[in-house]
Amino acid sequence: MAAYAVCVRDGQVLLARSPGPGGVPEWVLPGGGTEHGEDPHDTVVREVEEETGYRVEPTALLGVDSSRRTRPSRFGPGRLLRRTVDHHGVRLVYEARVTGGDLRFEVGGSTDLAAWQNLDAVPGLTRVPLVDAGLWLWRERPPAGRPGCHGAKEG
Repeated sequence: MAAYAVCVRDGQVLLARSPGPGGVPEWVLPGGGTEHGEDPHDTVVREVEEETGYRVEPTALLGVDSSRRTRPSRFGPGRLLRRTVDHHGVRLVYEARVTGGDLRFEVGGSTDLAAWQNLDAVPGLTRVPLVDAGLWLWRERPPAGRPGCHGAKEG
């Protein structure tokens, strides 16, 4: 389980940059995994501050993005067994507003850069599918809180 924030102001969205597959950086929504016993609301507040330096207030639960895929196992003796893992990711997507702090980059974490990106420039960025799903939820605000089949759902 993870929680992510869509922070939009003045036509820009707050994104963080993460090393992607093969070392190619990709933009992500700020957020991440919940710790054992942690409320997802607290997760998104903590993760946004860790990755961007901003304190945020979640203002709405926009929805849930769920994905299932098979991945190579990262566990086992020397990874020689070549097992696969059936991974199910559940990500809560919140709308949030910045209430304080200063933009800074995370050191020694899962991201290396944070920046405000123009909403109209997002399609040209190298990004994870959750960015599109989160922005779709933010724009459309579906009553069921679930990305539709408009290319926003990660497969």
